[in-house]
Amino acid sequence: MRRANRIALMAATTLLGAGVLGATPALAAHDEPVFFEAPNALLTQATRAEAITQLQSLGVHALRVIIFWRDVAPDPNHTHRPNFDQANPAAYQWGAYDSLLAAAAALHWKILLTVSGPVPRWATPHGEDIYSDPSAADFGKFMEAVGRHFGKRVKLFSIWNEPNEPGFLRPQYVHGKLASAAIYRGLFLAGYRGLQASGNFSGMTVLMGETSPTGVVSQGVPAPLAFLRGVLCLNSNYRPVGHCALLPADGYAQHPYSNSRGPFWVPPADDVTIATIGRLVSALNRAAAVHAIRPGLPVYITEFGVQSVPNPFTGVSLAQQAEYLAISEHIAWDNPRVASFGQYLLRDDRPAGGRVVGFQTGLETYKGVDKPAYDGFRLPLTVTRTPTGVSFWGLVRPAHGATHVVVQYSSNAGRSWFALAHEQTDGAGAWTGTGRFAASRLWRASWVSPTGQDFTGAPTRAYSTSGRVAA
Repeated sequence: MRRANRIALMAATTLLGAGVLGATPALAAHDEPVFFEAPNALLTQATRAEAITQLQSLGVHALRVIIFWRDVAPDPNHTHRPNFDQANPAAYQWGAYDSLLAAAAALHWKILLTVSGPVPRWATPHGEDIYSDPSAADFGKFMEAVGRHFGKRVKLFSIWNEPNEPGFLRPQYVHGKLASAAIYRGLFLAGYRGLQASGNFSGMTVLMGETSPTGVVSQGVPAPLAFLRGVLCLNSNYRPVGHCALLPADGYAQHPYSNSRGPFWVPPADDVTIATIGRLVSALNRAAAVHAIRPGLPVYITEFGVQSVPNPFTGVSLAQQAEYLAISEHIAWDNPRVASFGQYLLRDDRPAGGRVVGFQTGLETYKGVDKPAYDGFRLPLTVTRTPTGVSFWGLVRPAHGATHVVVQYSSNAGRSWFALAHEQTDGAGAWTGTGRFAASRLWRASWVSPTGQDFTGAPTRAYSTSGRVAA
């Protein structure tokens, strides 16, 4: 993990020379949790303690954990359901999930528990695979067991991971018509009833969705908003089709990944990336207007990351990964309907067979070397070009209560840094400020912890509101 070096700040008199326009008041309190997901590190006993220590250092206080039904169910490869009480938690092998959630509870961390397929073969109609047409009745009993086992210490649940992806739920289409949405609706309702029956339902929040960001119909992947309408029995104009009752979800979870064009990329109309998270809010409003869901449903960004090199498809440079992560979080923070943000992976997935596989969204390389995003996660900073200069937005992730942050700048590609301004954060660690624009300048945030440690964030360039790097 990163051990920040003390930075020798130069000449306080440069405050005036740098052209500070004056600090703006701190933002109103906005304590938006960031659900960190690091399954390999946290669910492996040998690496769990070190990973938790790292996450504590980074200011993490919320985790997303996915329980895959198949992984804990008895006899998952049998094609016929074994004879057991499916609602009894003792029938399942919770394994590392118990250890991780106990460790998180000891730290008073918030937990989002996503319960998902793949499924035991006996939960499909003919036992042919681990994805197709899962039994809603069996899933409801499993969710009752989940609620009985975890429901006293976990109060935030989400039902299914990326149900609009054939890697988690099938079939997505039958004879060219969307089929997965109706399957998912049945699973959600059964899972919701299972949690209600667990005896621990009081205080629970249950999310729907967890949809992936973009649709590729030629590959059997429906766009998230098309899937949403299908789940809620709405046509393309958000008018009811049939007689579906209101779906009792408490929020909608989305995975708004972008591509190498970054957090400003605007995809086709039914897709939801970080740049277009407002589309999801509008869709939920339209669905609520016809009583398909409750009004004012919050949006939970529960999985997100920026792919860096060496990802061959959407990977950006290590420096730009840190910039894009901060800009993405700023977009989420500014939307009042967004209730959470997410970071997927502490460490990149390891190559296999000499090839890059999986996700390179980690804050570290697969070898454990810090990327700029590691420091950037602790102290995210965005610099936006304005008609009068630049505006700053940032967070001090480990802060508990108001604190101070120093804005630094470099005019020689990071070889030396100067103090620009001191800013006060609000109680959630957020702050804003303004300054003069200068070409080819880098900025970063610096913070001294209550224990006297100096931390500095990742360097960033100024971006225009259209997504271009300000020259």
